[in-house]
Amino acid sequence: MTKAIVLCGGKGTRLRPYTYTIPKPMLLIGKKPILEYVLGSIKRAGIKDVYLAVGYLHEQIEGFFGDGSVLGLKLNYSVEKKELGTAGSVLPLKSKMNDTFVVIMGDHLSNVDVGEIVKQHKKSGNIATVALARKGIPLEYGVAEMEDGLVVRFREKPIVENLVNAGLYVFEPRIFDFIEEGDDFASKVFPRLLAKKERIGGYLFSDFWLDIGRTADYEQINQYISIIELVERMK
Repeated sequence: MTKAIVLCGGKGTRLRPYTYTIPKPMLLIGKKPILEYVLGSIKRAGIKDVYLAVGYLHEQIEGFFGDGSVLGLKLNYSVEKKELGTAGSVLPLKSKMNDTFVVIMGDHLSNVDVGEIVKQHKKSGNIATVALARKGIPLEYGVAEMEDGLVVRFREKPIVENLVNAGLYVFEPRIFDFIEEGDDFASKVFPRLLAKKERIGGYLFSDFWLDIGRTADYEQINQYISIIELVERMK
């Protein structure tokens, strides 16, 4: 049965002063903490067995969510004494992950269908699947394209598409063979997999996704939600 690990151990230093006394996943978006939205996306995928890798101010997370029964989930906690890295954080849970499992950041907001990613992954036979958000960046200038020394077309202020790592992964248990203490997935584990010719699938999506990594991001999304709530009250 598919399980999920939610990474909640970081200090959220880029979101200070908000995170001096509150762990980042517990910051409110509207009337609910960020982590509650993340757990909701996991539950909608039909996953009930969830492990929270916690560290900084973890007592607040445990005190608020408890065993998860109020949300219809079974929550377990893995407490880090020091920051272990995104991949290093899952190592203590190796014995619990005996089947396909999901790893997701506890401070990202998205309406992407986690269940669909799991389904695609299981069909692929890959060791890992990474959710990739399509993000377009408009250039400020017109662009010329050339072939054989001649200009063949112009594009006025084109949008350059990038595939952004959305911090949502699906793994097979043998991923643990490629994880070392202190590793991050993006900088260490994934390059190690590619070097070993292991297959990493990509799940492309254009749904809403936001890494609440800066105070401006946090304040903007809360302002947006406040406007929506105001409009609803005025109807």
